[in-house]
Amino acid sequence: MLYMLGAVTLDTNPISADSVQRVSNGALVAKPVMGGRQRKEMTGEGEDDITITGTLVPSRLGGLTSLETLQEMRRTGARFPVMRGDGYRFPTWYGIRQMTETHEDLTRDGLGFIVIYSVTLEQADERAGDGQQVIQSLLSLFNIAGVL
Repeated sequence: MLYMLGAVTLDTNPISADSVQRVSNGALVAKPVMGGRQRKEMTGEGEDDITITGTLVPSRLGGLTSLETLQEMRRTGARFPVMRGDGYRFPTWYGIRQMTETHEDLTRDGLGFIVIYSVTLEQADERAGDGQQVIQSLLSLFNIAGVL
């Protein structure tokens, strides 16, 4: 396992991650001081966003179902924990702010032979019932597929 985003596992097959970028910042505010330099005071922790990019070969390995699960999590505003492959669980919950898909070398059915995707996760506070949203997202995918 490379990463786990709620109920979706990014592994080497069928959906993998090629790169991960984490952008974290702290919030500083300038306080004017007479006759001297402005002093900076820490006002708290800032944003902690993660962007995961990867490449799929859906005609050979699949992976579009996992990508659609992430899209459903984005549509419903689900918040979920994120765990890295070494077992580290990020200390906050995340939501999907943005997803991009680029289909290259289109096949006869309109899908790309290669699909390049990017998922941007935004730090979000956990709310009561957030874990249930992930389960509801998965169940709605079964409804779309006609299984339930």
